[in-house]
Amino acid sequence: MKTGAANKKIEKIIKLVEKEGIKAKSLVDELKELREFALKEEDPLLAKVTRLSYEYLIENDAYDVQAQWEEDEEGGEFPVEIEDNDNLLYLLNLMLKSDHRINREEIKEYRTALKEELY
Repeated sequence: MKTGAANKKIEKIIKLVEKEGIKAKSLVDELKELREFALKEEDPLLAKVTRLSYEYLIENDAYDVQAQWEEDEEGGEFPVEIEDNDNLLYLLNLMLKSDHRINREEIKEYRTALKEELY
C-alpha cells in the first residue's frame, strides 16, 4: 500500500495473526478497515483481495487458499503446503510492498484463487 497509515494497519494485522492466528476475534473487522484504505488509495486489486479474504475467513473459518505453487524440473506445478496463519501472513506481507510488480502478480494469484473458492 502507498500510505503510511495503510501500512501501519497491515503491520497491526500481521501482529494480530502472529499472536492469535486467523481465529482472532477482531481479524475480520481489521481486514474490513484495511479494505477502506485500499479504496481510498484507489487500488481495486487490494480492495478486492482484502474483501475476498475476509469473506473466505467468514465462510470457511480457515485461510487454506491454494494460491502458491512451485515448479519442478520438468515444468510441472504443484501446490505449496502452507499453514493458514502463514498463508495469510504471506499475503499481508505482499500487500506491504504492493507496488512491486512481482508482488502484484502474486496478489492477483490470491485474488483468482479466492474467487474460485468462493464463487
